[in-house]
Amino acid sequence: MSKMVNMLSILWLLKSKKQVTAKELAEQLEISIRTVYRYIDALCASGVPIISDAGHNGGYSLLNEFTKVPLFFNLDEQKALVHAAKFAIDAGYPFSETLDEAIAKLKMYTNEEQLNHINSHLRGFEVIHPTVEPSLKSILQELEIAVADSFRLFIVYHKEGANEPQARHIDPYGLVYWKGKWYTVAYCHLREEIRSFRIDRIQSLTKTDKSFDRPLEFSARSFFLKDLLPDASQHEKLISVRIEGNAHALDDLCQHWLFNHALIERKNNQVHFKVEKESIHSFVPYFLLPYGKSITILEPALLQDKLATISLELYKHYQKTSLH
Repeated sequence: MSKMVNMLSILWLLKSKKQVTAKELAEQLEISIRTVYRYIDALCASGVPIISDAGHNGGYSLLNEFTKVPLFFNLDEQKALVHAAKFAIDAGYPFSETLDEAIAKLKMYTNEEQLNHINSHLRGFEVIHPTVEPSLKSILQELEIAVADSFRLFIVYHKEGANEPQARHIDPYGLVYWKGKWYTVAYCHLREEIRSFRIDRIQSLTKTDKSFDRPLEFSARSFFLKDLLPDASQHEKLISVRIEGNAHALDDLCQHWLFNHALIERKNNQVHFKVEKESIHSFVPYFLLPYGKSITILEPALLQDKLATISLELYKHYQKTSLH
């Protein structure tokens, strides 16, 4: 029998008995005791909690909790794993080769019926993500390890709008995948505050010999979203945005990641949001511009003027282009 089959057989025998000796395992599988020792070591290295008791009445046994755990995934669990792997790999998961190997191993050690089931569900399951640059993979891998091991990093970062990249030390608290881009949320020693950094703007990264302590219960996801979404606790500082339009446009708008959180009221042909005033000067008009004449801004006048200004600037820009 192959090494993998023998190792699985040892695992089954350990699950079915309270304790078993190396000699009994060797006789049962018709292999040498030395080979049994080697397979036991390999299982332990894989994370199987095997307990070894020395002495006359000694032998091998499994940790009680592990004996209650099923050794194999059922059909639905296998399907869920391959679907999740497809999402992760297409999103630029930094350890995609290892993930591919794990899924290949899952398929290799399953029966024909299960393999057909997995492949039939995978055939009709597609994921479309923006292409992730292969050069980012090594940076993502190093960042993930630094987050897990709490190591400070030295990075050269080219901030949007800046003329030159800037060097800084960061303590990476977590990684976030958002709308086709990877970010790290980290404490920036240059600015002395927690910030988010887009991975594709990190030009170089070096691990330092310093470690850091992550704040208790810190969530990179919550911090990242807090910077994007209106602060509900500052309700009096929010400004009303009322929009009229056709049902399809308003439905789509209400499902948008920003406006969904800012929704106050939805009527048949009108919708009411509350957003931070600063956002009207920055990204809100650009989110609304693609809807064109399918929506009409009722208030505030500030947003009407902003959209009109952007539209006029675009008109002038393309008018000049057509003349050339």
